[in-house]
Parts: sequence; C-alpha cells; structure tokens
Amino acid sequence: MRQAWRVADVRAAERALMATLPEGTLMRRAAAGLARRCAVLLGDTGGVYGARVLLLVGSGDNGGDTLYAGAALARRGAQVRALLLSPERVHLAGLAALRSAGGRTVRDVPDRADLVLDGIVGIGASGGLRPAAAAIVAQGRDLRGRSGSRATAVAVDVPSGVAVDTGDVPGEAVTADVTVTFGCLKPAHVVGPAAARCGQVELVDIGLGPVLHDEPAVRVPDAQDVARWWPRPGVTSDKYTRGVIGIATGSAKFPGAAILSVGGALAGPTGMVRYAGSAYEDVVRAHPSVVAVPRVGEAGRVQAWVCGSGLGTDEEARTTLRSVLATSLPVVLDADALTLLIDGQHADDLRRDAPLVVTPHDGEFRRLAGEPPGPDRVGAAAKLAAWINGVVLLKGDRTIVATPSGEIWANPTGTSALATAGSGDVLAGLLGSLLAGGLPAELAAVAAAYVHGMAGRRAAAEGPVTAPQVAAALGPVLADLL
Repeated sequence: MRQAWRVADVRAAERALMATLPEGTLMRRAAAGLARRCAVLLGDTGGVYGARVLLLVGSGDNGGDTLYAGAALARRGAQVRALLLSPERVHLAGLAALRSAGGRTVRDVPDRADLVLDGIVGIGASGGLRPAAAAIVAQGRDLRGRSGSRATAVAVDVPSGVAVDTGDVPGEAVTADVTVTFGCLKPAHVVGPAAARCGQVELVDIGLGPVLHDEPAVRVPDAQDVARWWPRPGVTSDKYTRGVIGIATGSAKFPGAAILSVGGALAGPTGMVRYAGSAYEDVVRAHPSVVAVPRVGEAGRVQAWVCGSGLGTDEEARTTLRSVLATSLPVVLDADALTLLIDGQHADDLRRDAPLVVTPHDGEFRRLAGEPPGPDRVGAAAKLAAWINGVVLLKGDRTIVATPSGEIWANPTGTSALATAGSGDVLAGLLGSLLAGGLPAELAAVAAAYVHGMAGRRAAAEGPVTAPQVAAALGPVLADLL
C-alpha cells in the first residue's frame, strides 16, 4: 500500500525533521536522490558523461533541489545549463554549487537536450503555469537529444502547474515522463488529471516517515493488498458458507445489464448467485448456474444485494429498490437505483445500519450531490459519503473510494478502455460478491475497482474493449493475482 499526504502535513513533518538536523540536510538528501534517478535515465541514452541537461529553475527550495541535482550531474561530466525563471529569487547557494561544478546559466531554451528538469514550482504553488513559464515548457517539449529521441522530462517533486492537494490541473502544466518526489507521495501523484501528468513516480526517502504522524489524505492499494483481502474458500467451505449474492438488476427491456452484473458476481468469491428480476429467463440462459426468480421477495437467503443496473425507473423498479433497501443486508446501488434516489422518495429507506455502497459516475454524482465533483474529487466523494453514511465509489480514470469517516482510497489500475457501455454493471456485480463474501464495504469497493481495472487493461491488450470482454477477463486476472 502506498499513501499520500497533503501539503500542510508534509510541511509540518519537514519542520519537525529539520529541527533535528543541520541546516540544508533535507535539500541535500532530495538533490542527491534526484541526481541518482536522472543518472539512471541518462544511462539509457548513452550515459551521464557528455549528456545535455537543461534545468528549468524557479524560486525557493524546489529550484534549490534542481540546482544541487544539476551540480551533481555536472560533476559527472554532463553539460548542465540552467534557465532561471525568477533570477532575482533564485536559490543562491544552489546556483553557486552549479557554477562551481561547471554548470552555467542560459537566457533561452537551447537547441538540444537529453533531459529536462522541471524545477519551476514546488508543492507550495497554486494555479497553473504563468504564460512565460508555459511558453518555456512548450519549447522544452520539442527538444531532442543525442539519440534523436525526445528529451526526457523529469518533474521535481510535482509537475509544475498541478494542484497538489486535489490532483486538479487548473491551467497550463508540465507533463513529465518521470516525477521524483521527496519524503512521501502527495495527492497529485495518485488522483485526478494531475496523476496522469506525473508519468512514473519515484519516491526519494529523506527521512520524513517517522514524523508523518497524521492520517494520509489518500491510500493507494497494491496487488498484495488486494490478494490479502480477497476471500478464499477453506477446506470445509460450501456454496452457502462462501456467501450468496443477490442481484436485482436489469429488466425485460434491458436484460444485458442483468447478464453483465451477474457475470461480474460470478467472478467474485461467493459460492452462489441468486438473481431477482424480470430478466430472469435471459439470465439463466446466459448463466445456467444462477438461481433466478422474478422478484426480490422470492430470491431466498442472500448475504448482500446489488441493485440498479438496467432496472429502469418505473414503479416496478421503485418497488425492487425499496425491497432491497428494506433488508438488513449490505447493498450496492448502481445506475438506475441512483436515479431513483434523486427525487427523495427513498430518503427514509437510506436510514439503515447495514453497509451501503453507491457507484456513481460524474453525471450520477452531480444528480445525487446537487453539484458535480469539481476540481477536488477526493473532497467531493468524502462529502457525499458522510451525507449518505455510506461508501462512495466515484468512477473515473482514477476511481475514488470514500468512506463516511473520511478515509480515501485511489485506484491505480484504471484505464480509459473501461469507458464502455456495461462496464459499470460488471463492476457492481463483482463488488456485491465481495460484500457477500464478508469483506468490509470499503475494502470490497477498493478491491473490486482494482481487479476491474486490471480486467479492463487485459481486455484492451487484445483490441477494442466491450463489457463482456471485461467480465471474461476477470477470471484470468484473479488467477494471476491470487
């Protein structure tokens, strides 16, 4: 598991650590780690010696980190040139170190470079790049190196121009191939459009770990986490003790939604799937192992319910939703179930003690919350989770999972290939199966999003993606994962 902290928490930890160290220690640690990573990158294109390195240097500590790293590369024989965007506020000691090592300053972007370091602004900045800086960054993107390939762009701590605490990109910003960050990850590395600007994120340990006392802003699962959480049958398990999931999705008009959500559930850890709805005949034809009936009241005992996908919004659909919410079981609400919630008729039905998970995309979120997620997707998801007293899985390239207590997870496996009709139905079914298998709601949501993303990637490797292909890829993905 990886964790990301907000700027205020990072600053507090840095102050606490600096109080115990000689002045300048943290900057030297950061610069040394940055220089090492740059040397590795240059090794892929002919080595450090003779390489052309361009530093885009702003003011403050971020510029200082960049200058000291440039000095280290210059000492190894690189031709290092620094373009100072704020000469009057440059880090003087860092500039002196660069010049002493043989580096020099330039007034304009040179014709060639093998590597460009973005040290324009750090984690304390706000807003997009100023026009002059944006123009320089644009020029830097066109530079070519000794191998003829495009210069590698390395962001120092964060790509300049991104909103560090929210992951938003409010204006012009750097797009990096690699981001070298110091001490800990920040939200911009893992959520929102900023995460896509970071490229590969490398973390340099500067000793912040012991003084980062507050809870992280965002948690990011890895494969080991998901494999550890995933329910597995024991030697004495049977189909009932593994859990039974109830699926109330689809309709005579939209049977595909039922078939897809059941397909997602069948890939999960439960031992039985019970379907309740007017598409029951279509479901049994597609999935003969499923026990299917026309109504929720006839389904029999289950451990969790999934409701919504393709359900419609007529009175029959409303009755189905009300029946599911009347149980004392964990419930996943998706698609049409979310639409039915908007008119307020089910407000009393939502006052329940059992776990609730909603899975909106941005449009559904806007209707539920009364406003779009906006630039702070993490904050928006957390606010909605507290309001409904349930877990919110806000779909997107970096899907966010928020709990009523304010715990936030960001899914790292998302792909635009999943932006296809029916993909969310598969996700809802898989999520419900994890709930019925006994996983807590927040971990079920995180694990389902992770595996669903991997299935989307696997399907995309074979060509254009459809929801049935995503459902079919779940089994192979889980075989590899577990």
